[in-house]
Amino acid sequence: MGLLQDCQAAFGAADLYGALGVRREASPEEIRRAYHRASLRVHPDRAEPEAKEEATRRFQILGKAYAVLSDAEQRAVYDEQGTVDEEGEALRAERDWQEYWRLLFKKITVKDIQDFEKNYKDSEQELADIKSAYVDFEGDMDRIMESVLCVDYTDEPRVRKIIERAIDAGELPSYKAFVKESKQKMTARKRRAEKEAKEAEESRKELGLGDGEDDLKALIQSRNKDRKKQMDDFLAQMEAKYGSNAKKGGKKTAAKKGKK
Repeated sequence: MGLLQDCQAAFGAADLYGALGVRREASPEEIRRAYHRASLRVHPDRAEPEAKEEATRRFQILGKAYAVLSDAEQRAVYDEQGTVDEEGEALRAERDWQEYWRLLFKKITVKDIQDFEKNYKDSEQELADIKSAYVDFEGDMDRIMESVLCVDYTDEPRVRKIIERAIDAGELPSYKAFVKESKQKMTARKRRAEKEAKEAEESRKELGLGDGEDDLKALIQSRNKDRKKQMDDFLAQMEAKYGSNAKKGGKKTAAKKGKK
């Protein structure tokens, strides 16, 4: 099968953009972040032994989709004609897609994430990301709190105040889901977040984790059965954003989730 057929079979996506989970009008940096998020979820190193072969296949398909869309000339041809040059340099069969991925994205440690969090919180970029998430999810605080980087349930009052000030200033629309949110939903979100935070801390203590890359990998693996998707989503966003900043000398860019 060709690449487009592979995308359909592996991800149920009608095109390369759908396979990466990004809109057709996305900027090169948005496509890069989308590729990073999607590829982390199927990375062979994170798969269970029995699922590694399928994960490798899906990982390779995503790499090929990104290779096409990250090349301005090939993307233009694809956008205009809807075809992919299967024999071109970008899709050559002998390419090591894991090495290609590693060249794009630096490895990070727990300390990297902690350092990034210190600089990110209360920054202009966090403000922009909160506003963007509010609009994307039409005021749904469950999804806003899941989407914005580096926040936990203790940050919710601060996040709510940021949104309320922006609404009062006319910078954001007043969505009913936000202004009329029930106390019951707020309480349920807090309890869920507290439970997840407790479980994560217990796992860290059980494993005696520190700040190294191996500790980060151990934490991911320890949560594979019950919180794999949540942890992968978090790391995907953090690695995409942190890695991107490192390559640009610290310049911060938004890591948004689109509407589902």
